[in-house]
Amino acid sequence: MRITRPLRFGVAIAALSIVATACGGGEEARTISTSAESGNLIVGIKFDQPGLGLRNPDGTFSGFDVEVAKYVAGKLGVDEANIEFKESPSAQRETLIENGEVDYIVATYSITDTRKEKVGFAGPYFVAGQSLLVREDNTDITGADSLNDGKRLCSVTGSTPAQNIADEYPGVQLQPFDTYSACVEALRNGTVDAVTTDDIILAGYAAQSPGQFKVVGEPFTTENYGIGLNKDDTDGRNKINDAIEEMVSSGAWEQAFNDTVGASGYTLPAEPTVDRY
Repeated sequence: MRITRPLRFGVAIAALSIVATACGGGEEARTISTSAESGNLIVGIKFDQPGLGLRNPDGTFSGFDVEVAKYVAGKLGVDEANIEFKESPSAQRETLIENGEVDYIVATYSITDTRKEKVGFAGPYFVAGQSLLVREDNTDITGADSLNDGKRLCSVTGSTPAQNIADEYPGVQLQPFDTYSACVEALRNGTVDAVTTDDIILAGYAAQSPGQFKVVGEPFTTENYGIGLNKDDTDGRNKINDAIEEMVSSGAWEQAFNDTVGASGYTLPAEPTVDRY
């Protein structure tokens, strides 16, 4: 006589889960509205961008992106104390959204057609432009036109600026790192000649190290920063767009900019216009 051993509890649960999924009983995809109704949100930001998204030594977070994220959360009915901030490096942003690890991302996230194939965007909530950061004593790099062959340029893996350089300046030695803070350290110790990303990000690093770095040249791209979210969450995108528009019209957007980025000397740009695609 064959004796069948009873399933262990964990295995039994897994088996039931497989059956439920096969029968169409799996969980629905995470949406911003359902998360907000629970009273909690997981929001992706950068942890290493002064003035935009920065994790401070005491564990708190500061910057313009952080203020935008908190304002949106408030309009969704979630108190800022109930926001869990999750680090979202450039190369991981689409994956974090697709896997449901975050509700939305506010991390200097340029809206592009390629990214729209994987994720949705609300916004833009800010318009920046790509530029260059060099050491204060550098005199031969004055802007994009001076990026001749042999220059060592650092940007971040998976970022729009890195792709722009690869496409438009093939003679430059592009050295991609995981984070912009790592690029800045490489610039500081002379491993690279310049760092490239959006001007507002570079302004924050220059302000963080007075007398060591400077931003040079005019911006040579236009970067529309969006709030990334699940591609199919149309309701969530509409609610975030409503929040962005209210933040701008109420004056809270300008106040947040002045309180965070303003100290770097970066000029307040024109107010963004939400694109409800």
